[in-house]
Amino acid sequence: MIALSPTPVLETERLVLRAPAARDWEHWRDFFMSERGNWIRSAATAPEEALAWRAWAGVIGHWVMRGWGSFVITTHDSDRGLGMTGPWAPINWPEYEIGWTMWSAENEGKGLMAEAAAAARDHAFRTLGWKTAVSYIAPANTRSRALAERLGAVIDPNAAPFPGDAEALVYRHPCPEDLA
Repeated sequence: MIALSPTPVLETERLVLRAPAARDWEHWRDFFMSERGNWIRSAATAPEEALAWRAWAGVIGHWVMRGWGSFVITTHDSDRGLGMTGPWAPINWPEYEIGWTMWSAENEGKGLMAEAAAAARDHAFRTLGWKTAVSYIAPANTRSRALAERLGAVIDPNAAPFPGDAEALVYRHPCPEDLA
């Protein structure tokens, strides 16, 4: 197996954020194929393992193409992937995004994603030098919208719209200086 190298590892009080790896595939696939995966693929698209594979390859390939990407979230006690968060900018994205997915409902409601997304956003601004960031969120995804607001992001009606077919609200994240 070939590992992405070198990639940063971010640590918070409870979490480790690392680059995606082959060992995360099964957890990603299960998420992607579930109803939870509707937020990252069109709900009208039937979940297929081949589509999940291509999407996972895109997540890993993003690191190769950009030199940065979404981090897999683990705990200090276990390397099992719980979800992903971090900088995201496919070729057709009009703005740099901070995205997130929690792969299982059992990990929600514990503040894990807020902790991880804040660390990933800080990395994007401070290490990657981003000047701005958005999160594209489906209007019905109330948990994700609440997280964006918890992180201090606000709906930006003047932002570049989501490039896909799905409807999405654009949440603008504050710069770290604005959070101080």
